[in-house]
Amino acid sequence: MGSKHKKKRNKPYRGAGARSVAPQVVRVEAVNRGRAGQWWHEKKRLAKPVLIASVVALVIAWLVFELVRLVVS
Repeated sequence: MGSKHKKKRNKPYRGAGARSVAPQVVRVEAVNRGRAGQWWHEKKRLAKPVLIASVVALVIAWLVFELVRLVVS
């Protein structure tokens, strides 16, 4: 028979003798952006992959077009 193990307590003590937690400091920086710069800042996470995918699609389409032009000529 195995011996029983006591479960360890993982809840921090928050009573009168507990160490006080230092307040978190949030630093905010203001930036003046133009309309296009502000749009890019807000939509960057979505716009970057779409932009990359469209460039890759354009390059592939151009290569296929050139290949067809070579075969037909």
